Amino acid sequence: ALFAWGLTRDPGYIESPLPGRDAPGFALEVFAPGEAPIARTPGDTIRLDSLRGQIVVVNFWASWCLGCRDEHEDLTRGALRYADSPVKFVGVLYMDQQPSALKWIKDMGGQSYPTVDDPRSRTAIDYGLYGVPETFILDANGRVAHKQTGPITTEVLTRIVDSLLAARAAEGK
Repeated sequence: ALFAWGLTRDPGYIESPLPGRDAPGFALEVFAPGEAPIARTPGDTIRLDSLRGQIVVVNFWASWCLGCRDEHEDLTRGALRYADSPVKFVGVLYMDQQPSALKWIKDMGGQSYPTVDDPRSRTAIDYGLYGVPETFILDANGRVAHKQTGPITTEVLTRIVDSLLAARAAEGK
């Protein structure tokens, strides 16, 4: 019976305790600024609490991650698509070196949103990261609305962000 039950489960699915809960805060330094109109100055600190009231897409990635290549263009286009709305994208470098990450971004044709460094992986630990890529989409109240393990697609990103924008508008924010 246990074996039969196991066959009904997706072995790639990893349950997370975060959806529906407040996202762990962070204050991390920007090393890859992104591109206009959403660029940040290298050395700036992005604080999650300063983004309250907005939808936030937090993407953990690394230059050595093959799945990160698959989602890169979707995230870059998504950030540009929502540039004039209350949606912010933040890349978080995981277990990687800044020079390798900067070369990867250049080789991938650039990146529209800023990336911060998580040098001791404290933020990744707080988010319960299993590996990269992983994307967390936070609602305007700072709660984790969606966790994507593996590459995120334009379709999933748009569906979740648009629904959170509609909920935010309904709340009058």
